[in-house]
Amino acid sequence: MDITVLKEKLTAIMSGQTPSREELAAILALPSPATYLHTIADQIRQERCGDAVLLRGIIEISNICNQSCHYCGLRKENKTLTRYRMGEGEIIDTVKKIQEADISTEVLQSGEDKTDIKWFSSLIRRIRKESDLFITLSLGERSQEDYLTFKDAGADRYLLKHETASQKLFDALRPGSSYSSRRNALLLFKELGFETGTGCMVGLPLQTMEDLADDLLYMKTIEADMIGIGPFIPHHATPLAHHPAGTSDTVLKMVSLTRLLLPKANIPATTSLGVLDRTGRRKALQAGANVVMLDFTPENYRKHYDIYPGKTYVTAEQDQTLPLLLRELENIGRTTGRDQPRN
Repeated sequence: MDITVLKEKLTAIMSGQTPSREELAAILALPSPATYLHTIADQIRQERCGDAVLLRGIIEISNICNQSCHYCGLRKENKTLTRYRMGEGEIIDTVKKIQEADISTEVLQSGEDKTDIKWFSSLIRRIRKESDLFITLSLGERSQEDYLTFKDAGADRYLLKHETASQKLFDALRPGSSYSSRRNALLLFKELGFETGTGCMVGLPLQTMEDLADDLLYMKTIEADMIGIGPFIPHHATPLAHHPAGTSDTVLKMVSLTRLLLPKANIPATTSLGVLDRTGRRKALQAGANVVMLDFTPENYRKHYDIYPGKTYVTAEQDQTLPLLLRELENIGRTTGRDQPRN
């Protein structure tokens, strides 16, 4: 695909036309770097989202997981991992640090740890009472009743990555999980009034450009509000330990195409991309991304949230990370911003 054809395809997407699977796959297969694609996506980001980068404070409240995903270091078969679950008081103290940093959204994240729903409900209500933060949950799949309870308690958003739109890959890499159940959950979040987040990995075994095109079309179909796209990074304690990692170039093209397809979506420059490429966060912010996640998990727990290698070293102590981020944003002409107040 030459530059003239690429410009025609991108113009059609920006005018509201949904591209075909084959067209998206052809764009993803372009030689890197795809400078024009990133430039257009950055312009759309500026027009639709502005120059402010939205910050999210993550608290990884538990690394306990009952799943056996072949790509994740938290998988229940990993017996080398020290497991933990933060207490309510520790979580509340960390929430206060997020608010003191002038960040408007906190993200409670965990493995698929089936913590008691009454405990969670009490925690969410307490956060809502003691702060004005938006509450995002990323707790894996739970029952419909649990989602309703989360919403009633005051949670605003739910993030559940679909991981891959290919059922063949999903079934192979997530034994014991249901492809249809995960998709149904994302539709349910919309029905319940959650802002809904999803996302996928780039570089999974046997994944094709057509598979990634399907990811883009799926996220467009459900009109996701938040979209996280990161590279597969092999973990030594998983069945995919020796499989090569995804590439930052392909991740960046996925970020740019997502911005074109969903111009108003919140798209983070993911931590995993920063692990793969030390300049990856800046590149993503110049290719359509508008969100940065900052890890506020206490250090004694953070080192055990070992979903992929290298994460601990990239998420340094918070008092170092935020000033570094602010300087990085200033260097590329960006500022930080806050989410709009609740209605």
